[in-house]
Amino acid sequence: MEEHTLVRLITDGLPAWWDSQLFIKDLHFDGVPVRIYLPREPSASKRRGVIFIHGGCGIFGSIRTYERICRNIARKSDSVVVSVGYHVAPEQKYPGQTLECLTATVHFLKAAETYGVDPARVIVCGDSVGGTFTASVCQELGHRTDIPKIRAQVLIYPFLQALNFNLPSHQKNATVAFLTRERTVNFILKYLNKDCSLKEPILAGSHVPESNLKYRKWINPDLIPDVFKLGYKPPLPSLFSPQVHEEVQELFEPWVSPLLAEDAVVCGVPDTCIVTCEHDVLRDEGLLYKKRLEDNNVRVTWHHVEKGFHSALGFFGYGIFSFPSSSTIMNHTVDFIKGY
Repeated sequence: MEEHTLVRLITDGLPAWWDSQLFIKDLHFDGVPVRIYLPREPSASKRRGVIFIHGGCGIFGSIRTYERICRNIARKSDSVVVSVGYHVAPEQKYPGQTLECLTATVHFLKAAETYGVDPARVIVCGDSVGGTFTASVCQELGHRTDIPKIRAQVLIYPFLQALNFNLPSHQKNATVAFLTRERTVNFILKYLNKDCSLKEPILAGSHVPESNLKYRKWINPDLIPDVFKLGYKPPLPSLFSPQVHEEVQELFEPWVSPLLAEDAVVCGVPDTCIVTCEHDVLRDEGLLYKKRLEDNNVRVTWHHVEKGFHSALGFFGYGIFSFPSSSTIMNHTVDFIKGY
């Protein structure tokens, strides 16, 4: 059995119970599967809407996996939640996942009032690669004038760059469950349908030419606060490989690495909440994006979960199998959403 097939079976979760507080419907937005959660209690005014884009490295995870999370957001924030069931790799080729998230978001922005939602109060939220897709959607739609503006975005331990895998958090959390440094690159290559033998040169940074000024300017450990660099050792210079670079051109595209988007794009994204976790290889990507947004005058709310780890949110709602950090991340998310 393929590894991603086994992980899908494990992460699909247990079926959730009937919910007395929500109407739940499975729909398609321009061909993209979605599940919509509507509070049963009548509202005196139009509600806010939340588009939730699930994580899973682009190769696993589903609407069902995030059922408890989306129900809780809908109930606790009194919002209409749309969970996007984009098709995963390798069955769906890159960049089909991002395009489906864009399609579902645009559809909902245009049809929001049909679901009792104020189109000026739509928030996009995602965790892990769902945070990647969320960032890409908000970058892509930031300067569109033909549809309502996204009001805010929530990025929960997002993956935001594929150029430097030797940042302080990569070194500190290289072997921490549930996402190690090596598995991060392995999953990226599987998502892009690339040869996994490229993992080692990418980990070493051999795919990045010295002339890549964006990399040196925006994905630089010098930009990370000193408190997060305890024990950090700058890596030895890598030997650039034109062949590897040519094989993985997608890693330099903002749809894979939103940190590489131009300032003219970044300045157009909405108010942002970023959640980082201490025990997460991706911690520093959230910190670097926080700085990029602030440098472009985007309002940022940042929460750092000291005892948090990658995938912690996925355990929310499973009783004794949940973690304190799961509830902490959920509470930060709901509190931010309620502010809009």
